[in-house]
Parts: sequence; C-alpha cells; structure tokens
Amino acid sequence: MYKILFTETYNKKAANFIKKHKSLLKQYEKTLKLMEIDPFHPSLRLHKLEGKFQEVYSVSINISYRITIEFIIKENIIIPLDVGTHSEIYK
Repeated sequence: MYKILFTETYNKKAANFIKKHKSLLKQYEKTLKLMEIDPFHPSLRLHKLEGKFQEVYSVSINISYRITIEFIIKENIIIPLDVGTHSEIYK
C-alpha cells in the first residue's frame, strides 16, 4: 500500500476542481483509492513528466483530467500537487 499525503495547497486546488467539476467526484475519488492500492495500475497511466516538471509524475482521472504528483517510491509516499486539465496543470 501507498500513502497519500495531502497538503493544504493541494486540498484547496482539489476543492476548487470538485466545485467546478461535480460530475467527476466519483472518478476523482476512485483515482485516489487506486493510487493508494497500486499507482502503477494501467488505468492510471502513471508517467514521469519532462522539462520543468521532470521531478513530477502524472496520473489520469480520465482522458481530459490529470493529477500531478510527487511520487517517492522508496518510502511509498504520494504527494498530490495539482489537479485539472492538461493545459491547466502543465502551464
């Protein structure tokens, strides 16, 4: 199992995301639960980013929405950083 550490900054971003996209709440929650169980599950499409985001990973909520994360494999810790569309979080 992995542990997700939620920061105050991320919680604010997530609250705004859910407020704007209420229909995605169940998918969002399912994504978080699956990350805790197996962040390498194929449906999450976990991948490391490049360029200025080279220390960050991304998982998919669905085809349009992502969660960027710090992924500390050694300690089995996942720290969500941002949530939103591809263009919102990769700016």
